[in-house]
Amino acid sequence: MRSSRRLTGFAAMAAAAALALTACGGSSSGGGTTASGGIKVPDLPAATSVGDGEGQVNIVAWAGFVEDGSTNPDADWVTQFEKDTQCKVNRKVGATSDEMVQLMRTGEYDLVSASGDASLRLIAGGDVAPINTDLIPNFGNIVEGLKGQIYDTLNGKSYGVPIGRGANVLMYNTDKVKEAPTSWKDTWEADSPYKGAVMAYDSPIFIADAAVYLMATKPELNIKNPYALDKDQLAAAVELLKTQNGVAGEYWNDALKAVSSISSGTAALGTGWQVIVNIAQGDGAKVKSVLPKEGATGWSDTWMISAKSKNPNCAYKWMDYASSAEVNAKIAQNFGMAPANAKACEGSEKNVSHCATFHATDEEYYKQVWMWTTPVEQCIDGRTDVQCTNYQEWTKAWTEIKG
Repeated sequence: MRSSRRLTGFAAMAAAAALALTACGGSSSGGGTTASGGIKVPDLPAATSVGDGEGQVNIVAWAGFVEDGSTNPDADWVTQFEKDTQCKVNRKVGATSDEMVQLMRTGEYDLVSASGDASLRLIAGGDVAPINTDLIPNFGNIVEGLKGQIYDTLNGKSYGVPIGRGANVLMYNTDKVKEAPTSWKDTWEADSPYKGAVMAYDSPIFIADAAVYLMATKPELNIKNPYALDKDQLAAAVELLKTQNGVAGEYWNDALKAVSSISSGTAALGTGWQVIVNIAQGDGAKVKSVLPKEGATGWSDTWMISAKSKNPNCAYKWMDYASSAEVNAKIAQNFGMAPANAKACEGSEKNVSHCATFHATDEEYYKQVWMWTTPVEQCIDGRTDVQCTNYQEWTKAWTEIKG
């Protein structure tokens, strides 16, 4: 079933967020604001040139990112790369961000498709090297909203080549929700008319979603970044999540289960991904989505090169090839996300339609989206007079919320 293939990578991402994370992190902010956060990282050099390929490249990636036609005959961009460069691609599918970090630390892999909950750990640990973007011609066509973000850029150095992005939207079943919602209110408040039919995301990172709602509804809490919560702000988010627990009918981290629940109407509305909505609609379900007025959380992935890469020339060749408009479009459409290359939205009607659905070049849309990043003690909203809570504290809080 095609939907199962397309959602494999998303299921892996969901599992990743459920793991307790360690080490450094920061966050991009809504509105496209970036900051280095002052995080100390090893001083590693970037490549100065790209020579002949070494004959192979070893890649850790989400399912759907590095395809040779063996999983889906319609998805194959590896074969052409191997023919063009003589670099054989050896792929390892990563099940979780935590696994990807551990694999990259072995020194056996040249590249990784890192999500925001892994990238800063890799940078701070010296596991990945800065990227010389001058050696990646296609980098120039990356949409501006994905350049220079805190999860892959520190102290003026770029550590990643963006692959794509997506928002965590409010999806709803139109048989159950007659009037199109404009707010997250009915997924959070105790008086929700959909009590027992609200669907929530099952992960400690979902605490950030509560923080986004509180930013809009309780400005007195002074939350400036949903991934930078001091103890009082975390307590407020936890309280809201406990309220939601009273109206939630289910929590999900299996994307296929989410498709089933929202399609059948078992869940009237809740947090989801656009690709889930697309597949539900493709199966004839009466499901729609919206980015509510309060904003939302989201995610972005980047190619990162190992600081110990044994095949750096092939790795650079792959990063440029995979960032071309044609290949980036294929990856984005296969996985279900907005492509990073703006030109991936040109040409065919399929490209144009896909980009419109995922708001690929709509920076006003993504100004409302806070990309997933690991929360740490250092308040990445700029505060220095207080210590923020880290992911371990969020994980403990999530256990308390779920009971």
